[in-house]
Amino acid sequence: DEVTSHKMLAGIGPEPLGNAFNSAVLAAGIAKRASPIKTVLLDQKLVAGLGNIYVCEALFRSGIAPNRLAKDLKLAEIDRLYREIRLVLEDAILAGGSSLKDHRQANGELGYFQHNFRVYGREGDGCNAPECDSTIERMVQAGRSTFFCPTCQR
Repeated sequence: DEVTSHKMLAGIGPEPLGNAFNSAVLAAGIAKRASPIKTVLLDQKLVAGLGNIYVCEALFRSGIAPNRLAKDLKLAEIDRLYREIRLVLEDAILAGGSSLKDHRQANGELGYFQHNFRVYGREGDGCNAPECDSTIERMVQAGRSTFFCPTCQR
């Protein structure tokens, strides 16, 4: 199709909520990547449109530490990560997106998914996972803030 074959879109990965993105595609895309999984997931050649907020949230929900090497993830972890990527994005869409500074929905209203953040932007706050008394931490990876729970994410 003319749109997907345009030179500006060549090399961009599949849409994360589309049928072309699945656990096998994710597994193949990270299999030999010796970089932290957080950095790999932000690579638009692997999957299109995943941003910093949603990657942090999906990694937390998956229980995967953002600094783990992508190639070291087990298949069960990749399956869980794939499911959580989709669920985080679906939840965000239902909430109208995340309004941190100036994002607005098409109708002009603010999104409210930011009220559901479990880790993003919560440095120093307590983890809200049941039976976890850790504090959310922040580190910088590839110039981006990464928020995570050092206990829940391994």
